[in-house]
Amino acid sequence: MINNNNKILTDSYGRFHSYLRISLIEKCNLRCNYCMPINGVPLKPKKDLMTSEEIFEISKIFVKYGVDKIRLTGGEPLVRKDFEEIIKKISTLKTKISLTTNAVLVDRHISYLKKIKNLSINISLDTLNSEKFKKITFRDHFTKTYQNLIMLVDNNFKVKLNVVLMKGINDDEILDFIQLSIKLGIQIRFIEFMPFDGNSWKKDKLVSQNEILSVVKAHYANHFIEESTDTKNFIARDFKIRKLNASFGIISTVTNPFCDTCNRIRLTADGKLKNCLFSNNEVDLLKSFRSGKLIEPIISGIIDKKMSVRAGMDTFEKFKNPEIHSKNRSMITIGG
Repeated sequence: MINNNNKILTDSYGRFHSYLRISLIEKCNLRCNYCMPINGVPLKPKKDLMTSEEIFEISKIFVKYGVDKIRLTGGEPLVRKDFEEIIKKISTLKTKISLTTNAVLVDRHISYLKKIKNLSINISLDTLNSEKFKKITFRDHFTKTYQNLIMLVDNNFKVKLNVVLMKGINDDEILDFIQLSIKLGIQIRFIEFMPFDGNSWKKDKLVSQNEILSVVKAHYANHFIEESTDTKNFIARDFKIRKLNASFGIISTVTNPFCDTCNRIRLTADGKLKNCLFSNNEVDLLKSFRSGKLIEPIISGIIDKKMSVRAGMDTFEKFKNPEIHSKNRSMITIGG
C-alpha cells in the first residue's frame, strides 16, 4: 500500500516506483559478452557490498513507502554464498518476489526455492545451440542450464525466459524460442541489445521490435497473434499466439521505450541507488545507512531527479553516442 503521507517514491513526472531490483553480487559464473566487458570488471571488496541484513533492512524501508515487488539479480545471485538467507528474509516482507538467474546453479538450490511462496523466476538463456552458448558466455554450461530450466518447469515454478537478441549471432533462433514456448508453456521475452560500458554496442547488432514481430508474423500468418492491452507499468509488450499456447514478449528499450510508465528503481550490490538503468547518476545509500542516517531523503532526492526518458537520452542519436553510455556502469555491476 502506498504511504500517502510521504510519497518519496514518486518522481516529478508522477511515476510511482513500486518495483525494486536488488543486485546481490557483481560476480557471475558466465561471461556473456553483452553484459561483461571482455577483460572483466574490477570487483568491489566484500566489505563494500551490502550484507544480507543490510539488504533486508533497506528493503523494509522501500516496502514501507509502497514497494510491492522485489527482484533479486546479480551478477549471478546464486553465486552468493548467503543467497538462501537473503531470499528467506526478503520473502517475509509480503511483497511479490522474483529472481533473475542464468540457472547454472539452480539444481543446488531447488529444494530451498520450493519453500519460497509465489516465487517467479526469469532465466537468461540467449541460444538453444550449445556451441553458440560457449561463444556468447565463454563457458560450456548449456546442458546444465537447459536441464535446470526443465527442472523448474517440471516443479511448477512461474518461469520466463530472457533472450538478448544480437544480429548475426542468435537472431536466427527467434522461431526456435517460440517453439520452446509452445513445448514448455513458458513465456519467451526477446530483449533488444542495449549499450553499456564495455559491451561494444553497435546499431547494426540491434534486432528491433519490428524485426522480431515481422519474423513471427510471417511464420504464423495463419494464426491469430494477440497483443496484450495491459500496459500498466509494463516492461515487455506481450503477445500470444492463439491455439498454440505460445507466449512471447518484447523488451524494446532501444526502439520503442516504455519510460512513461516506468516504476522501477535499482539498488546495486554496493548499495548505490539508480533511478534509471541508463543513468550514471547514483547515490550511496549504504554509506548513509551504515552511519545511521535517514535514507528516505536521499531516496526521494534521486527519484525526483529521474528524467522522462532513458536518463535524458531522448533521441536515438543520443542513445547510440558511446561517450554517453560508456559513462554508465557495465551491466554486470548494475544488475540484470
